[in-house]
Amino acid sequence: MQRGKDLSDFPIQYIKGVGPQRVKLLSRLGINTVKDALYYLPYRYEDRSNLKKISDLIYNNIEAIAGKVISAEVIRLPGKNLKIFELTVNDGSGLLKGKWFNQPFMKKNFKVGQEVILCGTVKRNPYWGIGFEMDNPEYEILNNTVETPNMNRLQQSSDDSLIHTNRVVPVYKVTSGLSVRQIRSIMFNLIHSHLEDVTDPIPEEILKRNGLPTLSESLSCVHFPDKETDIRALNSGVSDFHRRLSFDELFMLELGLALIKKGKVIEKGIAFKTGGRLLKKLIEILPFRLTKSQEQVFNEILEDMKRPHPMNRLIQGDVGCGKTVVALMAMAVAAECGYQSALMVPTEILAEQHYINIHSIVEDLGLKICLLTGSKKDRPLDKISSGDIDIIVGTHALIQEGVIFKNLGLVVIDEQHRFGVMQRALLRKKGFNPDVLVMTATPIPRTLALTVYGDLDYSVIDELPPNRMPVETLLFSSKQKDTIYSLIRKEIKKGRQVYVVYPIIEESEKTDLRSAIMGKNAFEKFFSDFTVGLIHGRIKAEEREKIMASFKHGEIDLLVCTTVIEVGVDVPNATLMLIIHAERFGLSQLHQLRGRVGRSSHLSSCLLISYEPYGEDARRRLDIMVRSNDGFRIAEEDLNIRGHGEFFGTRQSGMPDLRIANIIRDAALLSQARKEAFSLIDKDPHLKSSPLLRKTLETSWKGKIELFKTG
Repeated sequence: MQRGKDLSDFPIQYIKGVGPQRVKLLSRLGINTVKDALYYLPYRYEDRSNLKKISDLIYNNIEAIAGKVISAEVIRLPGKNLKIFELTVNDGSGLLKGKWFNQPFMKKNFKVGQEVILCGTVKRNPYWGIGFEMDNPEYEILNNTVETPNMNRLQQSSDDSLIHTNRVVPVYKVTSGLSVRQIRSIMFNLIHSHLEDVTDPIPEEILKRNGLPTLSESLSCVHFPDKETDIRALNSGVSDFHRRLSFDELFMLELGLALIKKGKVIEKGIAFKTGGRLLKKLIEILPFRLTKSQEQVFNEILEDMKRPHPMNRLIQGDVGCGKTVVALMAMAVAAECGYQSALMVPTEILAEQHYINIHSIVEDLGLKICLLTGSKKDRPLDKISSGDIDIIVGTHALIQEGVIFKNLGLVVIDEQHRFGVMQRALLRKKGFNPDVLVMTATPIPRTLALTVYGDLDYSVIDELPPNRMPVETLLFSSKQKDTIYSLIRKEIKKGRQVYVVYPIIEESEKTDLRSAIMGKNAFEKFFSDFTVGLIHGRIKAEEREKIMASFKHGEIDLLVCTTVIEVGVDVPNATLMLIIHAERFGLSQLHQLRGRVGRSSHLSSCLLISYEPYGEDARRRLDIMVRSNDGFRIAEEDLNIRGHGEFFGTRQSGMPDLRIANIIRDAALLSQARKEAFSLIDKDPHLKSSPLLRKTLETSWKGKIELFKTG
């Protein structure tokens, strides 16, 4: 192999120990090239460096011993189709037997008189209750120059050819047909044959500033650490070598985001100039006063819109803080300047509900609004392309090829954590560098904001509308129905209204979950003197709109529903929510649902109804819901419970994968990587001084380099 050749182009089949069959097995693990293998890290480590005398072994512990083979024989058990290969080892202090079941071929590996190391769980002889044994132990055959068992000399040995014992040993995830031992041997051969081909893309001064080792040293030591390396740091993924590899991933992520942001800053955008006529009228017709926080955030948005460069801003805020109103104010500014606005949401139901919530206000302003979703038949594409429609509310249908805007000036994305960088870029391309405003349904942790939304400026609405009472959250067992029904009856008799949320629409043989349809029937029988309604995603949009209008006008006392009401029409008179099977909902979803009540000065409650048994994660979710109404704290807990991988979901669309880094564990490292990345792009926006870094960046971002040019 030529030195300096791209290891991602070098097939794994040319590594010692990898034949045609193993190529197929390794491919199952995602290992097709040398680079794939180098970054296929151990998932844990075992310390097998402490060799003990056989006489000092402790039963049930994982131990390692060194000694001389005194016998090696295959035993057939009478009456059973079982062959056991037994290896007896003597270290001068006692005897130990290693046993391998139905592996008679193992006898070929050993000879009487050889020096070996065995490592495994120490057991008693099952028949005699004494002696020392190991089943299927890891083994190492020492160099024949070792003459006699000498514990001290073996413990001090630095023989690197010992891969499986007498060291800190890497343990890899495997697939059927491929053992940990085999992968470990392949990795050892690979490290020793191709480590010098590794090229380091990170500038040396950045490594020095952050106290990080070289890439080749990190890859070598993360696979085969020295005996002195702290095994707890290795198993926690925070050794110096893991930190270096995590830094690389975070740095590439932040470098791409820095380039995207830099590209937007230098792009020519729309400098909105407005007298504020529509904005003033909008504020006058709102049925409430804006909070100071809403005013402050809108002023930040307005300053962005006046600049000649595209706005790219994230609005964060808790449930019910009024993000949509602030976005509507920005749309009014765009409309007065003759530009269209698009509001993109992830689901059709959410699109419908946004449309219902704002269309009357928009029409009072003299503007035209339409709904555009994938299933909607009457799609007013001509009116959109002619500029006859001012505000278009829709799903991902907005970014389809057939949708042409006349003069798109503002894009508002109700992120819901489901649209990635690529979707934002596609919608921006529908206009001439329009301003972009992203809203989150629930607050997101700062570490996540630095990754998923790292290319955006962000504002926080940290104030709820006045006279809002905090929602009291209580946890009930499903056996406490009488108490729950009593609370419902009491609330409705006060003239208030109730939501009852179910996880599924109807019963299924695949699950024992209670359903909304079944629940509606039960509540109608139990509360026959009250009006019970039902709403879910299978009901047609027009019918859903009528049901929600009836509920808002007080014609329905108790509304049985699914999560279609997660974001919906404001019903200030709804003061009680029951969530059935609360243990089955995600934390952010529970918090979002709870936000449907507590929208007035009346005391409101959210009752979480749980069905045993459920796991520890569900218990933690329910506990934090009872203890806190703070969306930011809940978001942090959600990230901790679910882990960063699941929390990201499709939000990473178009962005590099984080296979090694963990944004919870590596929060401080993320901040360092972001600081270095943005500093480097400020000095060298085209990375002319680091061509290898530029190439690595393009690979990391899967060739989506156009993002760096168009945003």
